[in-house]
Parts: sequence; C-alpha cells; structure tokens
Amino acid sequence: MDLSMITAVIVGAGGLGVLVWVLAKAGRALIKIAEALAAAAVVFLTVWLMIKAVAWTLRQTLTHWRTSLTMVALGAWWHWWGPTSLAITITVVAGVLVGWRLLDLASFDAWAGRHLRAWWLRWTIYAPKLPYWLHACGLGIKHDTVPVLLAVTPLARAFARNRRAVPAAQLPTVVGVRSGASWDLVRVRLLPGQKPEDFDEATRALACARGVTRCQVREVSPNVVSIDFQRRNLLADPVPCLNLATMTKVPGTAVDLRKVWSGRTEYGHDWYILLIGGHTLIVGATGAGKNSVMWCPLVTIAPAIRDGLVRVSGIDPKGMELAYGRRIFARYAVTGTDALAVLDDLIATMQARKATFAGQLRTVPISLEHPLELLEFDEIGALTKYTDRKTRDAITERVALLTTQGRALGITVRGYVQEPTKDTIPVRDLFPRRICLRVSAKSHVGMALGDQAYDRGAWANRITETEAGVGYLFGESLREPLRIRAGWVPDHTIKHLETFVTGPTPHHTAVLPFPTKPTGPGGSTHGGAA
Repeated sequence: MDLSMITAVIVGAGGLGVLVWVLAKAGRALIKIAEALAAAAVVFLTVWLMIKAVAWTLRQTLTHWRTSLTMVALGAWWHWWGPTSLAITITVVAGVLVGWRLLDLASFDAWAGRHLRAWWLRWTIYAPKLPYWLHACGLGIKHDTVPVLLAVTPLARAFARNRRAVPAAQLPTVVGVRSGASWDLVRVRLLPGQKPEDFDEATRALACARGVTRCQVREVSPNVVSIDFQRRNLLADPVPCLNLATMTKVPGTAVDLRKVWSGRTEYGHDWYILLIGGHTLIVGATGAGKNSVMWCPLVTIAPAIRDGLVRVSGIDPKGMELAYGRRIFARYAVTGTDALAVLDDLIATMQARKATFAGQLRTVPISLEHPLELLEFDEIGALTKYTDRKTRDAITERVALLTTQGRALGITVRGYVQEPTKDTIPVRDLFPRRICLRVSAKSHVGMALGDQAYDRGAWANRITETEAGVGYLFGESLREPLRIRAGWVPDHTIKHLETFVTGPTPHHTAVLPFPTKPTGPGGSTHGGAA
C-alpha cells in the first residue's frame, strides 16, 4: 500500500467521522425540534379540544336551557342544603303537581303539564328514537357509495376499492319539542339537499313508527319542519251543536257571519266558517255527515235568519234532507225545473244589487234590505250530471255565475256532493273552500282538496263510519290539512230551529212547495212558511 492510498483512507475516514458528527448533531437538533413540535401539538390539540368542549357546553346550555338550569339548581341545592332537603322538596313539588292535575286538569296542562310532557318526551322518545325513524324512512343522507378505482395495465386489469373510512349517514336533528293536549310538535332541522316535500311522502310511515293514527309535516322555516304526531283523538265523540234555548234574546245583528261556529278542530279549538262570500264544496260519501256541516251553521245563525239578515234557499234533489226543515228556506226546490227557478231568482237578486251598488261599494253590506242570500245545494251532482243535458247545462251555468260573481254581492253557495269528479260537478274549481268528509277512495281526497292534500295528512278515506261529521279542510290560507268535526244536529233541534225562525205552524195551514206561480224575477217566486 503506497502513501497515496494511505492518505486517501485517512482522509476518507476523517470525512466520514465529520459526516457522522454532523448527522449526530443534526439528529439531536431534529429530535429537539420534533419534541418541541409534539409538545406544541399536544398543547394546541388540548386547547382546541377544550375550546370545542366549552363551545359544545355553551351550545347545549343555550339550546336546552331549561334542563341546564334545572341541573344547576339541583346541584346547588345538593351542595348547600344536602340530599335530604332536596328529596323532601322534590316530593312536595311532585305532590302539589299531582294534586293540581287531579283538581283542574285544564289549567294544569296549560301552565305546567305541557311543558313537563314536552321535556319528558324529548329526552325519552324523540331525541333518541326519531333520528332512527327518519333513517328507516329514507330521510337521511347516506354515504354508502364508495368510489371504485380502475387500474388498467398491459398485462392485467385490477379493480380496487378506495379503503378510506366511510362516514356514517347524516340524519336530521331534533331542535325542539312542544306538546299539546293531543299533538306533539317535533321541530327538525333539514340537511343540505333536503326539502320539506321529502317529509310529506313519509308521514304514513312515521305515524306507524311512532304508533299513532295521524302524522303531518309543517314547514316552519326554509330549513326547519315540524313533524306533528297526534297522541289523542279529540274528535272521537260527537260534538253537540249550540243550544237554541240560549239564543232567544240574541239579536240578529250580534251574529258574526264572518265567524260562524260550526264544530271543533282536532286541536280542541272551536271551528268557525265564513258565510259571507264563503262558497264551499262539501264532499262526502253516504253517511259521512254532510247534514251536520249543513245544519250546524244554520243553528248558529238562527237569530240572523229570524231577524231577516240571512235568507236561506234550499235545493234538495232527494226531497228528504232539507224538507225536514222546509219552513227555514225562503226558496225551496226539488226538481230540476224548480232548481232553475231558484237559481234564476238568486241571479236576478244579484243583478239588482250589482246595478244598485256598482261604483259605490266594493262589497254589499248585509242589512234587512239586502240580506245575505245563502244557498244550500244538497246532492249538487244529481242535477249537474244525472239529469237531462239541457237542465244540467243550465244549472251548471247558473251555479258558475253565482260562484264567480256573488261573493261581493252578498250571495253564498254551499254545495254537497258524494263523487267529486270533474264530470259530476264541472264547477268544482269555482268553490274556493273545500271540506272533505269520509270518502271511499284515496283519489277523491285529491279531487276534493288538491293534489298534495293526501301526502300532507288529509287521510279522509281512512275515516271510519262511526265518525260522522269528521273531515278535513285544506287550502284558503291553510298550509296543512286541518281535521274538524261538525256539530251534530238532532232531528228535534231542526224542528226547534223551524219554530225559532218562523214561529209555530198554524194547524189549519199547509206548507206549499216552491214554486207556486211565477211572481218574482226570472219566473220564480219566494216560498216560505205558509
């Protein structure tokens, strides 16, 4: 080995030693930097988790402030006065609430019961269970579509799935629960990509999941809906009509024709209807309770009929329903010819009022000179379809005139039909207000109330035969179907109504059918009590 090779080995060894020393120093420096970064990361992660925990606590405290304040109060009581006094206080408060509920259920539920029930139902049923019901009904956003990577090589084709973790399905969250006497109102925040109409289609499934008979969805805000569950049926029992004996001294001017009591709603509230300009089509199968919807408002406005502020006309193709209270009606018809005479007389009245008030008023004021003309058209389909063509075309034309022009002129038409098809009642769309009682087919609900009524909870085809007078309202400022039950009017009340409106019938006088001989405009006459 010559000198040059020895020198190269020594220099190489020295250089390697220097490199090792430099790497050792750099390694120690990197270790210190890594330790500092790790410590900083731990501190940062700890602070971040603490911030998130504080934010979550504040959010939960503000969102569920009642529960939070209750827990804080119980903890403070436990700390300052001990568990014995806390147990005694809770026992006393529970006893007072139980006694209050037993003595006055209405005031208890209004002031305390509904809040306690809402709190209990939220934490025991809706918060833990509703998200799973929504997921089972397909109302969550699923992440089960994993992207597939396709690798093509000259020698083989390989398929491989992306093995990234798949997040769980996102579900709408419960943001609030309110509980009333018969309904639970559960507010749910929608997920991005959802719309309230998605929930309409799942109402039947949600009702089954909750174990209740009815469920409907209401839009509270663009991204919040209220899923309403009916716990109790407040319309299971018949609703009595008003007592005429208490209305003897009520003047006709005291009757509000824009707010006529007609029964109860599913929320336990009074149901009122509008008679001035309130053209209404009532749809229901035989025995569904159309007579309750007809007679109950007439009982309510009996003082106005008696004093001449309301003049009621009746068209009764069956000759049975309205004939039982014949003396109430100023005009009365059974046959198609008589019906045309009644309609012509109403049109003549409408034209006369139009000539009198045109350019002076937008709405004719109700008075003795110009009473509200209320037409009760029972079984309207019998004369708009099941009669000769000439008669049904004439009747359809006249009903169309009254429903399109009579609102501001003090003329209101209320029609009753069993089959709400367009063929049966061509002027169906001219009635702005609709009531759907029990029907035999699901399609009849859409014909009566609109295409979306059934999806939003108007299940009129599921009303039982024992629930006469129960039906649904939809449209005309109602965003969701409203279930109602008309007041039941027994036969003796109808006879009492006759006496109340017209006085007792003399024994020597007979009631004549309408018309007798043409005396009024259009070849008609005003019938009445003989």
